[in-house]
Amino acid sequence: MAIFGYIRVSTKSQLDGNGLDIQMNEIQEKYGDIKIVSEQHTGKTTNRPIFNELINSLVEGDMLVVTTLDRFCRSTEEGLKLITELMDKGVNIHIMNMGLIENSPIGKMIITNLLAFAEFERSNISERMAAGKQQARMNDPNWKEGRPQKYTPTQIKHAIDLLSTYSYKKVSELTGISKSTLIRANNKIKASKSKGV
Repeated sequence: MAIFGYIRVSTKSQLDGNGLDIQMNEIQEKYGDIKIVSEQHTGKTTNRPIFNELINSLVEGDMLVVTTLDRFCRSTEEGLKLITELMDKGVNIHIMNMGLIENSPIGKMIITNLLAFAEFERSNISERMAAGKQQARMNDPNWKEGRPQKYTPTQIKHAIDLLSTYSYKKVSELTGISKSTLIRANNKIKASKSKGV
């Protein structure tokens, strides 16, 4: 019997307290130094190549460990399909914040209810986020989705103007604006000029 851990985040800088290190530590505290595979992939899609490869490699007697249900699946339909597939192969599943999933009618009933509830919660969160964004747009016509800009357009323009005299490296040192940001901004300006904007 082999035990495999699977950990996943949606973004490189995920800030929801469920990053790769946290998931890995939680699994290792319980199971020690086992093989853990990781993936950065949005949970909104079932196209998870590393996860799918792991699922296909599991054999009878193996165990798959994940920290939470949403690391395992994102919908009731997907979850039931995966659980059925793994149970048919004789693979054990441990979702750490729920426990071991038993291959029994009661076990399947419990997991069906939990999966449906998790999907319901995700739908509610999405609706609340959409409502929050709509409210922000109504309160501030200049509101933009995403991270606020670190530098003002005036600061960026000043830095770009300095490039006529100094190198990217020097301008970065003078302004504190990273070289990559300067290159992107400069390329954007050049592209606009070439289009006659």
